[in-house]
Order: sequence, then structure tokens, then C-alpha cells
Amino acid sequence: MFDFDVVVIGAGAAGMMCAIAAGRRGKRVALLEHLDRPGAKILISGGGRCNFTNLEISPERFISANPHFCKSALSRFTQYDFIAMVERHGIAYHEKTLGQLFCDGSAREIVGMLIAECQAARVDLRIGCRVADISRTDRFNIATDRGIFIAPALVIATGGFSIPKMGATGFAYETARRFDVPVVAPRAGLVPLKAGPATALLCRSLAGVSLDAIVTCGPTSFREGILFTHRGLSGPAVLQISSYWREGESLAVDLMPGIDAEGFLRDRRRSRPRAELKTVLGELLPNRLAEALAKPGQMAHLSDRALKAAADELKRWRFTPAASQGWSKAEVTVGGIDTAALSSKTMQVRNLPGLYFIGEAVDVTGWLGGYNFQWAWSSGWCAGESV
Repeated sequence: MFDFDVVVIGAGAAGMMCAIAAGRRGKRVALLEHLDRPGAKILISGGGRCNFTNLEISPERFISANPHFCKSALSRFTQYDFIAMVERHGIAYHEKTLGQLFCDGSAREIVGMLIAECQAARVDLRIGCRVADISRTDRFNIATDRGIFIAPALVIATGGFSIPKMGATGFAYETARRFDVPVVAPRAGLVPLKAGPATALLCRSLAGVSLDAIVTCGPTSFREGILFTHRGLSGPAVLQISSYWREGESLAVDLMPGIDAEGFLRDRRRSRPRAELKTVLGELLPNRLAEALAKPGQMAHLSDRALKAAADELKRWRFTPAASQGWSKAEVTVGGIDTAALSSKTMQVRNLPGLYFIGEAVDVTGWLGGYNFQWAWSSGWCAGESV
């Protein structure tokens, strides 16, 4: 039987940060990980270079049933606090686009940094340690295949359902239900979308074509790249909007962002009357897409009505997904532990002192581009300062 001040289950981004913060305060911390190494998701993130935070972190770029919940944690441990840690460890990094910060070298440097910080804080890291049961009397009893761990504080940092091949499970939600903590139904986020019947054939024929576009769902829009695939649409703008999309909704795609499509076509009808519509569209769109969207005929033969219809399709091409590509392709989980049950300052369950949920397990989901790592660092730090 092992006696600790706090047990953290899950040695990912949030779990390690929580363990570091608690250990620095002199707490005896056990950090349990069921995989054979810590930080598995960190290692594969950002193409192996780890997009570890974003310079433009703001609460408005996170999705939650309570959009205010994330404000406290994000303001108390900011992106600049994490950047300072990275710099202390001499890790070289760069800004890629839109405030996204990546390691110049490898994501292994971030994991190595966190392990070194855990060691400095005297955290007892146990890898390959599987939890079989959790119970609570005056303290939490965590039964594992490596023995029983006892502590007055328990932090669940096991993430959501995304990327099951990396060991993701529903452990956090099962634990929440065991202790009557409500859960907002989880769904896949930052995930490619499957084409519905109306666009499936078109997407297959355009597989591999990419372009800059604005993708809109309801009041939310993102302007970044989109990619046609054999199954539907992907690319940064589609991944972003997928976290907002609900089954049955249609997306509007502006294939010529920043361009007056109708004015452009009228100008070309006047200046290049003998040109084919596909040739004209090819000035601004990938050729395969231009050919797929253009009806045969010269610009001179394009009536005002047909010209307007062509412009409308370019500016508001409709794409109705049949479904997302699911957990295996999702980068994050939308939904999770209901924030109404947690303190936004400490991440502790309001009705059960000593129990905490942090990171992806909680109903807080960030945009693509380092936002979810920052939520992990921030929520983990807040819990570590409280336990």
C-alpha cells in the first residue's frame, strides 16, 4: 500500500503539469500512467514537433457549455508562463502561422522537459500502471496492478476518446459517473468530415486538391486551407469548423475568399468573351476544381442569371457532411466533465472535495493550433496549486 498526498492518473500534458505544480509545493505526488511511456500524445503532435501553445490564446477560442469557465485558468497560467519554462530548458522554437509555436527540433524535447520538471519536484512517476478500481472512504483508494495507492486528493487527467490508438479511453467519464459527476455528451472534434450523397462523387474526383477557403457553420467561420479527400473534406478550416458542426447541418464554403466572384466573372465576360468558364475559373482555383465546377461554354454565352448562379456557388458552395470521421481521426474531444460541477479556479468537484478533473477530460475544447495544449497546462497548473 502506497500513501501519498495526491494521486494523478494520466501522465499526459495536463497530468504532468499538475504533478509538477503540486510537487513544487512539497506535496508527495504519485503520477500513474497505463501506457509504457508518458506524454504519448505530445510525441505525435504537430507532426512530431509539438505545437505546444499559441501566442493568441483567448477564452473566445474555446468551446464549452459555459464559455466563461476557462477564463480563470487561462489567466492564472498563461501561454507566456509555459513559454518561460520552455526557454529555461533551452528548447528552440518558432512561430509557424497564426501564433502557433512549434519546437525547432522534436516533441521529445517537451516530454523530456516535463519529465525533468517532475523529477525536480520529486514526483513518483509509475508507467505501465493500470487502475482497476477507485473507491473513497475518508481518502481515495486507487487499486492498480502495481498495488493500492491512497491519498486525500485524486486528479483525473486521462483525456477523452480522441486517438484511441494512443491509449485513449473513457476512463475519466466512467470515474465521473461513479462519483455522480455530470458529463456533457462527448463528440469528436478537430476531425475530417465525410461527404454526404450530394457531394461524395465530387470529393472523390477532387481528392488531393487543396485551396484557401472560408468555411462557415451557423455564425462561426474559419479561413484556412481545405483539402478534398476520397471521403470528404479535411484541412485546417474543416477541422476547426468540425468542433462546431452538428449532424444534419450544412456548411457554406467560400472558394474565393476576399474576391467579388460576380464582379470577376462579369469582367472576364467582357475582356475574354471567347474563353471557356473553366479556363477563367482556373485563374483563381486549382484546375481540377475549376473543371469540376464550370459548365461547358464560352464566357460570352453566359447569361446574367447563369453568371450570378456560378458566382453564388463559388462564394457559398454547400457541403452537407454525412458524419465526421470519428474518434480514430479526431484530434480532441468536444464535451466531457460538466464544468457546472467544477470550480473554475481549482478544477475540484464542488460536491466532492479532493476530486479533480483537468485537461481534455473537461468540457473545454480549444481551436486547432496549440490551444488545447495550453488548456492542459493551465488547468493542470491550477489543480496542482490547489491539491
